[in-house]
Order: sequence, then structure tokens, then C-alpha cells
Amino acid sequence: MALEKQKKPLVQKEYMLPFVLVTSLFFLWGFAHAILDVLNKHFQELLDITRTRSAMLQVLFYFGYFVMAIPAGLFINKYGYRKGVVFGLLLYGIGSLLFIPGEHWMSFNFFLFSLFVIACGLVFLETAANPYMTELGDRETAASRLNLAQSFNGLGCICGPLLGGLLLFSDDGGYGSIALPYTLMGVVVLAVALVFTRVRLPEINYRETNLDINSENTKSLWKHKLFLFGVAALFCYEVAEISINSFFINYVVEEKWMDARNASIILSFGGLGLFMSGRFIGSWVMSRIRAEKVLFVCAIGTVATTGLVLLSVGITSLVALIFIYVFEAIMFPTIFAISLKGLGVQTKRASSYLMMSPIGGAVGPLLMGFVADHTDDISFSFIVPFIAFVVVLAYAYVVYKRGELIAKRFPQ
Repeated sequence: MALEKQKKPLVQKEYMLPFVLVTSLFFLWGFAHAILDVLNKHFQELLDITRTRSAMLQVLFYFGYFVMAIPAGLFINKYGYRKGVVFGLLLYGIGSLLFIPGEHWMSFNFFLFSLFVIACGLVFLETAANPYMTELGDRETAASRLNLAQSFNGLGCICGPLLGGLLLFSDDGGYGSIALPYTLMGVVVLAVALVFTRVRLPEINYRETNLDINSENTKSLWKHKLFLFGVAALFCYEVAEISINSFFINYVVEEKWMDARNASIILSFGGLGLFMSGRFIGSWVMSRIRAEKVLFVCAIGTVATTGLVLLSVGITSLVALIFIYVFEAIMFPTIFAISLKGLGVQTKRASSYLMMSPIGGAVGPLLMGFVADHTDDISFSFIVPFIAFVVVLAYAYVVYKRGELIAKRFPQ
């Protein structure tokens, strides 16, 4: 396995400030996603609802991605990246502050609405930030650059369950203010929105400027078979990742390894800590080894570790559960970057379609909760992420073999 040396800088010098600013957004939406996993268990106990019912948190949250992905892409095409980011931050902040009246009414449905507003804001942030990162340097380093930025998403994922667990679960087994973490989050997000109104992000200029959605452009985009496979693979990745995150605490508690408070800490530092480390390491590795090859190896790892959890083999399953986070870490940014290769003028629109894939985050927990409730076996419910990772493995194999063929035809 020959190493491929990176010949060009990861980020061009003129784009360093935009890179730093936009990277901060990855932390913010990582925090919002991860604290949701603690909220899932919290609502089960506080409102006395089933696991299937609590999974509606993820359903409504990720349904926001499906609903708003294309409108977000159209908005960003018309008004640019910066305004897309500011609008997304405003929705994110408003949705967070809605938890204040939500706590007063203690209405599960109102909490769902608040999370839906937050999700709509995150769609704008991710639809703008992910493709923007792929264009801030050489195309060959796009996957590595996006993985580096997504590493800070992992840092947000660590802080989310940690802060959420400490604020929502008390030492004496009681419950803290459900609005407090979201109020803090809302204030910070609105402050960041103010910063972005004061800075100017350079727009990426493609060779063509007509980005209107017409039948010819849409037809040509959907002729890209690997792009279609990429959308399916991202959907399945979201099914696997979010369902595992959502029921991590349930699994650890029901297997009687620890209580919910300690499980939220393990989720932060164990699982999501390794997740963040995996992205930093993945970014470094992909600056030397082709992204397709790294994705293939990691896909094999996720199938193997999820299979061990499914088999329920004691402490080995717990260790495997933790290591799933290492192998899955690079998947979203790497699949995203590979799927956008060669799309040129269609990149922004393709990005909005890819950002519909997090609807898998709604499907996965619902299926996993249904299986867990009807089999009364939390281990067996891991059949859902297992099947999803098998699909990702199939995609990884296809792009790996295609990459090998291209490398042989056009050796560097």
C-alpha cells in the first residue's frame, strides 16, 4: 500500500480566515446533535414515555433536514454562503430559546417543534459549510480538509452529552432544568450570528454561473450513478450513526454496566471522544492515503464492531460499541466529498440533495426503538445499524475499486 504524499496545502492562504470561521459552525451543530442523545433518555424518564415515543425527537429533528434541504440550497444559491449561515444561526438560536416556554408548559409536542426549528437552522449551516470546505483548496485534498473541519463537529459532540448529562441528570437521581442547556446554547449561537453579519466570506466562483434548477441540469445531475449511490450511502450512515447515539445510554444502562449519568459521560469521552480523534487522525491519514481506501477499511470496521454488539458477547460488545465511533468517524465528510467530485457547477444543488440524507437520522432511531420495544432486547435492535453499515460498505467497495482503476490509468 503505497503512501501518496500531499503536494499542495490543505487550505489556501487566502482562505485561512474563512476556514477558521466556518469551522466554528461545525462545533455548534455537533453540540446540537449530541445533546439530543441525552435528551432522548431524559424524556423517557421525566415524561414517562416509551423508547419508540422518545425516538420522535430524532424523527422530527431529522425530518427538518429532509424538508429544508432543497429550500436551503436555493437560498444559498441566490443569496450566497454568508447569508445562508446567518439565517441558519438565527433559526438555531430562536429554536433553542423556545425551550424556555417549553419547560413552563412541559409539552412534549412543543419540545418537538422547538427541535424542528433548530434542525431547520442546522440544514442551512450544513448545506453552506460542507461544500464550502471542499472548495477552500485543491480538489484532491477536499476529503482531508472536510474531515479536519468535521473534527470540531466531534468536539461539539463531546461537549453536548457532557454538559447535557451534567445539567439534566443530578447526583441524587433527580432532574435539572431542561431549558438551561438550550438557553445557553441559544445565547452563544445568536452571538456567533452577529459575528458573521460583520465578516465577509468570499464566494466560490464556478466556471458556470447559471445554477437555476431546470430539467436539463437536473437530468444531468441524476445521471451521475456514484452521486446517487453516495446519497443512499449517506442516508444509511445517518440511520446507523444516529440510532446508535440515540440508544447508547439505553444499551449501557439496560446491560447494567452503569447509570444514565455516568453513561452520558462515557458517551462523551469514550464514544464521541474517539469519534473526534478518528476525524483528526482520518484527516492526517487521508493526506497520505487515498480517501476511498480509508473509507473502505473503516466500513469493514463498522460492520465488524456492530456485528459484535448484535451478538451480545458481554464486555466484548461494550468495547466494540465504543470502537464503532472510531471507524464511523470519517464516513460522513468522506462520502460527502467523494460524492461531490466532478459535479462542478452543480455542486451547490448536489449538496442540498446530499443534505436530505440526514432523514436517515429520523428513520434509524424509530426502527431501532420499535425493535427494542417489541423484542425487549436492546442488543438485537442493533440489527438496524448493522444493515445500514453493510450498505455503506458496498458503496465504499465500489468507490475504492473505481479509485484503484483511476490510479492505475493515471499514475502520479
